[in-house]
Amino acid sequence: MSTARDIPTTTFGKTGVKVSIIAQGGARMDLHPDIQTAAAHVRRMYGLGVTYFDCARGYWGGRSEEAYGIGLEGVRKNVFLSTKTLKRTAPEVRQDLETSLRLLNTDYVDLWQVHAVRNQDDIDKILGPGGALEAFEAAKKAGKCRFIGFTGHDDPETHAALLKAYDKWDTVMMPLHAADHAYLSFEQIALPVAAERGVGVQAIKVFGKAFLLRSLSPTECLRYVLSLPGVHVAVCGAGTEGQMEDNIRAAASFKKMTAEEMADVRKRAIAGAGVYAGSTLEYWKKRV
Repeated sequence: MSTARDIPTTTFGKTGVKVSIIAQGGARMDLHPDIQTAAAHVRRMYGLGVTYFDCARGYWGGRSEEAYGIGLEGVRKNVFLSTKTLKRTAPEVRQDLETSLRLLNTDYVDLWQVHAVRNQDDIDKILGPGGALEAFEAAKKAGKCRFIGFTGHDDPETHAALLKAYDKWDTVMMPLHAADHAYLSFEQIALPVAAERGVGVQAIKVFGKAFLLRSLSPTECLRYVLSLPGVHVAVCGAGTEGQMEDNIRAAASFKKMTAEEMADVRKRAIAGAGVYAGSTLEYWKKRV
């Protein structure tokens, strides 16, 4: 069985905190039939050595947070725990955080994030008077979260704009994978801005929602993303113990790809029906 020592760690950008390069994503808790089964899965992930747990207020109607709270009982302080809010106004955001803390069975989260930032209107609401950022800054000052960040998967230009508009983000989450370069590329547009600012970067959609597995192996997908300059963590929505064990094995033997290897993987990633970025694969990105 894989153990904690098998998962390499890295310094999470300017947070200065050491985190594992593989995280359990909370979005796929809904693959389980009930909260108790999902909680048991969370505990098994911890037993495998996973110490980074990603979640969100909206995942599975709040049941993902509840499963985390049960599954991590007694070991909460041994893990890096994150959650997110879809709300944009300070009062709504504060209410979401209180609910998250209650369900997660903790008095703080390590990382709290503004979830699914899509466009300039979102940015204006978040940063404007009475916007989400006011509550985020207050929560950080009060010790209810250690770090703050934002997430999204629609538009890399929006990510770059929000990173430039506020220089105190600790982290950012974005889709990064081997076919991203072919359409509205987060790798080319948003990632360099995050790296320049020393922001901790979490990669999602690493396997392209499994579409990339038609052309690449899971290990190639993970190696590619973790080889990108500025990426710290790959968030994997593993729904089974076997999937996470595979991810851990890939991380344990991780060696950065050469430029030639990355070019080869990029080429193969966009070959094959239904894999081309911007069509079947990247349904989450905005259409232009």
